[in-house]
Amino acid sequence: MSDEVPELREPPELPELPEYAERVLGVAEHIPPGRVMTYGDIAEWLGEGGPRQVGRVMALYGGAVPWWRVVRSDGALLPGHELRALRHYRAEGTPLRQAPPGAVGHVPRLDMRRARWDGVTRAADGTGGGTHI
Repeated sequence: MSDEVPELREPPELPELPEYAERVLGVAEHIPPGRVMTYGDIAEWLGEGGPRQVGRVMALYGGAVPWWRVVRSDGALLPGHELRALRHYRAEGTPLRQAPPGAVGHVPRLDMRRARWDGVTRAADGTGGGTHI
């Protein structure tokens, strides 16, 4: 055995988070449990970018925020992350619609009419709203 101590290395410095990404993630952090916003909703709320830009931010940086609350406008669960997202939705009581019997894997969809959050209105359980994000 050697008595040599391995050299400790500094972790690589992460690049600074772009301002737009910070704003997108800030909105995602304010979506109350059991509610969702679409990629387009967030872009509209910010008055900048579009659904693709918000989706790109979420793909690159969204792991640090409740990513499952930022969704597609059709209510389909994020491909490749359906089961993880579904666990979160069930734990938070997010409204879901059952998948039709012929759907692959019978994965439900979000009930967008009931789950969508406008960034202002309080949820039925009193969460969210009251202040603008």
